[in-house]
Amino acid sequence: MATLVDTNVLLDIFTDDPKWADWSAEALAAARDAGVLVINPIVYAEVSVRFARVEDLDDALPASDFLREELPYSAGFLAGKAYARYRRQGGAKRSPIADFYIGAHAAVCRYRLLTRDSSRYRTYFPTLTLIAPEGGPSMP
Repeated sequence: MATLVDTNVLLDIFTDDPKWADWSAEALAAARDAGVLVINPIVYAEVSVRFARVEDLDDALPASDFLREELPYSAGFLAGKAYARYRRQGGAKRSPIADFYIGAHAAVCRYRLLTRDSSRYRTYFPTLTLIAPEGGPSMP
């Protein structure tokens, strides 16, 4: 079983977030025990802002623990459609496409998605299996 790991879960752990680090670490460990952990270039890029050197980032996200996958073109199409729907429904953010791409990647590959920001994923990718905390924060 493969699980795509959302950026927020990794950043919770790397920043030792006082509210979410424990939940994120436990959920990541459980997903690892259940199968393969997957990241993509978007997650890698978003996490990189916390690291000064690529070597430090690669140590934090070792290829032996995280399967690094390219983004499928079909995920790009689905992400664009989901983003367009978001904008039509009044979504104000001009650049949340990365979140849609992460959800679309998980959806087209039939991966579970480990995230603590589940509301947008539930709305725009209803077939996704989400691993998320109950009552977790929502993405704006």
